[in-house]
Amino acid sequence: MNSASWDLESHAAGPAPFPALTGAIGAEPAGQGVVEGGQIPYQPWAAAQKKENFEKRLARPATVELNNTTGDPEAKCYLPGVPRATYMGFPFRIVQTAKQVLLSYEFASAVRIVYMDRKPAPPADSWMGWSIGSWDGDTLVIDVTAFNDKTWFDRAGNFHSDALHVVERYTPMSPYHLMYEATIEDPKVFTRPWKIRMPLYRRVEPDVQPLEFKCVEFAEEFIYGHLVDKPSK
Repeated sequence: MNSASWDLESHAAGPAPFPALTGAIGAEPAGQGVVEGGQIPYQPWAAAQKKENFEKRLARPATVELNNTTGDPEAKCYLPGVPRATYMGFPFRIVQTAKQVLLSYEFASAVRIVYMDRKPAPPADSWMGWSIGSWDGDTLVIDVTAFNDKTWFDRAGNFHSDALHVVERYTPMSPYHLMYEATIEDPKVFTRPWKIRMPLYRRVEPDVQPLEFKCVEFAEEFIYGHLVDKPSK
């Protein structure tokens, strides 16, 4: 119920990427921001990189090698990462057991397993990281490490490196609300740790459940169009 998916920081409304084609469809809504203190504390080089990311957010990769380095990963249906999966606007489900918590996201069928009873080592760096959980009273705390450097935080180009470390806190506010906090640390990109905070709202429609959004087929031309043979004239 916010515009963090567009930009974690406060921002004005803006036009769609292709207003001549889509008009107001896809225009960016204004947002008050969810970053504690208002601004993400980038190192100087990283602030410049963030700006370049935004300018090239919809750049079509010219080669397979550029798929991982050019454009917004969301446009290519890549797994959204943490914490971005939480506020993309797609619903997700939390399934709690004594030993594990499962977070199942609608976007790209992303899934996270949170280990509550043990702390196994991550097998490799990955898009969604490696989640180890614990309880602080009634707050679920998830320590997430072992990320790759291929996800963004939003459509504004906010990004991280493979040194990303996220600590999430899910605190009940009522039977229908959770307060979500994520402390983000990455010494390669930021000058200090920083935090985002927002309420999460439970869906209360009868029989509501996450549906499928397997978006790979929607992005095939965007990602692989340069590999398709074009008819000769």
